[in-house]
Amino acid sequence: MPGGSIYVQPNEKYTGSSPQWWYEKFWREDAPNRRKYRYVKAGVGFIIGVALGLRFDLSGASALTGLLLAGLVYGGDWFLDWYSFHRTAVWRGARRGEAITGRVLRRSLRRHGYQVLDGRAIRGQASIDHLVIGPGGVWIVDNESWAPDVEIACYVGRLFFGEKYGSKTAKALVEKAEAFADLLTRETGVPVAINPMIAVHCGVLPRNGVVAAEGLTLLKPRTAARLIKGADAGVLNDSQIELLARTAARELQRV
Repeated sequence: MPGGSIYVQPNEKYTGSSPQWWYEKFWREDAPNRRKYRYVKAGVGFIIGVALGLRFDLSGASALTGLLLAGLVYGGDWFLDWYSFHRTAVWRGARRGEAITGRVLRRSLRRHGYQVLDGRAIRGQASIDHLVIGPGGVWIVDNESWAPDVEIACYVGRLFFGEKYGSKTAKALVEKAEAFADLLTRETGVPVAINPMIAVHCGVLPRNGVVAAEGLTLLKPRTAARLIKGADAGVLNDSQIELLARTAARELQRV
């Protein structure tokens, strides 16, 4: 290791490859500790269950209530442990964010008159993961994931990813939205304003699950579908939706 000492063995936590690889490695190595604490929690649940059984004069079934509560505690702790790892799947590269978001958008929006086009690009220029056209207007949705401890927030109108500015990310997607809007307006004659979004698959969002800053909205895929579905209908009629969707399918390159 450059700058290191031959007499001091390097700490493997600070060497190696990507953060995702190390996250998964240490998560798996810590599994015995988590399992041990799960047994302890289940034991406490058993004691509480027995005490509750005795408290309510269920002496004959107190052991059963103890086992039941212990099982619930064990299962609940296992589920929370699994979920904390599962929600990092896109960040770790185990799942594809665009596939998840595309499925959510189609299931939620198509029955409400929306068209969802996946993986589109202006030839030789900008590309986006999803283009959504419907009664409430037009949206582009890209997919991103950050480390599980990165807080996504807006301070004084500026976008932040942890301690880093998010202005570059916001500017790039806003410019993509403008480029797509210009192309669709020019080809169809229908005035189009496109709302850019990022579907966040990993990272810490605020309690309401939405961050709006610098012309960009960041939110979970299901929240994105709800927000689009809740937009005021009547911005586009059926013929305009059909025209815009056909034009987008023809003029925008699949990626």
